Amino acid sequence: MVDKISVVLAQWCPHCVPVSLENCKRMAKELTAELRVLDLDDPAQAKVGDMIVEQYGDQAVDYLIPQVFFEENGKVQHVFTGFSESVDVTTARWQDLFASQFYQNKLKAET
Repeated sequence: MVDKISVVLAQWCPHCVPVSLENCKRMAKELTAELRVLDLDDPAQAKVGDMIVEQYGDQAVDYLIPQVFFEENGKVQHVFTGFSESVDVTTARWQDLFASQFYQNKLKAET
């Protein structure tokens, strides 16, 4: 079971808000998990977000956002990174994630 969903984002990023933030809210509700939003424009949140991306995500000097992580039993798993192409591409990849066997298995674990 997913305990927490963490999303590293920036409020000014159209791939992040509203697209990914709304999808993270949906996941948190469906998986009955806590949602932690780490906004890169807040220094304290950025420090935590940078650490999670560096340890578990798609790390680069100017890494892509949003990045989403599931936390289960103390383990962190990277599950999504936004795309540098159009917002439509990020939106389509969210739809792919929700339809994936990986996500469907997470939903089944909740019941």
